[in-house]
Amino acid sequence: MDSELKAKGRNDLLGELLRSVSRSFYLTLMVLPRSVREPISLAYLLARAADTISDTDAVDTSQRLSLLKAFRQVIEKTLPYSIFLAELNTFISHQHQQQERLLLERLEEAFLLLDQLSSNDRSMVAMVVMTLSEGMLFDLETFPPEHSKVVKAISNEEALERYTYLVAGCVGEFWSDICYAHDSRLKAWDLPEQRRLGVEFGKALQLTNILRDIAEDLRIGRCYLPENQLLELGTSAESLLNSDCVTVIRPVQHDWMVRALACYSSAELYIINTPRRCIKLRLAMLWPVVIGLRTLQLVASNTDYLNPGQRIKVPRSEVYRLIFSSLPIIFSNSAIKRWLSHLRIDISKSLK
Repeated sequence: MDSELKAKGRNDLLGELLRSVSRSFYLTLMVLPRSVREPISLAYLLARAADTISDTDAVDTSQRLSLLKAFRQVIEKTLPYSIFLAELNTFISHQHQQQERLLLERLEEAFLLLDQLSSNDRSMVAMVVMTLSEGMLFDLETFPPEHSKVVKAISNEEALERYTYLVAGCVGEFWSDICYAHDSRLKAWDLPEQRRLGVEFGKALQLTNILRDIAEDLRIGRCYLPENQLLELGTSAESLLNSDCVTVIRPVQHDWMVRALACYSSAELYIINTPRRCIKLRLAMLWPVVIGLRTLQLVASNTDYLNPGQRIKVPRSEVYRLIFSSLPIIFSNSAIKRWLSHLRIDISKSLK
């Protein structure tokens, strides 16, 4: 199987299958320089599989926790895949979406690919997947079952900062490390500083997702707006199921939008610190930032964001427009600064 995996299987796994489960992020993965594309794509694929296990709500929470912990043991090489597979088959039978089912069916191939990486790359991929899956464990252990009709909020600001690190900020560290290891053009990076900025970069994207998905998350019992902040406003996570509470929680939403904007400023520095000749790498960094800022702009201007029927999403046509707009400016740090500054200013105006 190893020889087959080196050719057609590897291409299918990190090509068609990856595209089917990564949606718009696939564009970012494909523009990456070849030297870093495989380890980053494999890390995404493994994390996506762990997320599928975590989100399979047709299976009891305790079973999901058990399999997710077993998944982490396979990553750590403390549990044989054959033992993990027996429990995994139960989850495969509950997958109604073809792409998710296929992902779990081909998970053994992903683990084989992981073991074929260099020891340094394997260590970095394993570390980021372990951290991301820790965030998934947090979700399962903190919040009530999806269909319980009970809503619980994350405890406080520190818990939310920790959570955004686990599920996104750690990716910025991983991205920095893997790119630095493989691209000699980045040797001028101040790696510790770039890792710090990378954490903020990841948090920017995750906070955007949290602010965009408040209404949807509430319907599955999860509130990522800190409980202590809600209590200060005289409200609770359960109360937010009433979309009329939109004005009540505006101060908390405002605080986390300001925090997200600060994180996006760090993301801008992350891009600017990357040499201009690293065109593909800069594009792969810039696209999530402009799409994320545009999403945050839609959230900031939406006065009915607690209404689950108000799905906030940047249209695909606009995503492509943003991508094409990035091409002529990718060499210019000043042009990138102007563009991102303009987007942040527009969001700040919506908050007033």
